[in-house]
Amino acid sequence: MDEEQMLKNQALIKKAYKGFNNREIDAVLSVMHPDIHWPKGFEGGYVIGHEAVREYWTRQWSEINPKVEPVTIIERPDGKIEVEVYQLVKDLQGNILFDGKVKHVYVITDGLLQQMDIELS
Repeated sequence: MDEEQMLKNQALIKKAYKGFNNREIDAVLSVMHPDIHWPKGFEGGYVIGHEAVREYWTRQWSEINPKVEPVTIIERPDGKIEVEVYQLVKDLQGNILFDGKVKHVYVITDGLLQQMDIELS
């Protein structure tokens, strides 16, 4: 991947995290492929497609308050994009449920997020 494409991918990913942290679902969906495969981090499995992601996040945010900040963004040898993130997840009363780093690994297709997987650091 050339430097210009990597910069585009980084901008795409940063826009997604900013939208997620600001609870702007439509902003994040705008950078997702219509057939996005998104992990249900605290439940397991995946949701597929924009409406499924919207429903999942709406429900998730009624139960927990996650904030996720990208720390590093690199390209893996297989072309996937690895994002090490600092993740702070609190319940709605402010109690910390998770505080640490994880890796989010993306497949980007046609300039859109196609799939995300979570790997524990």
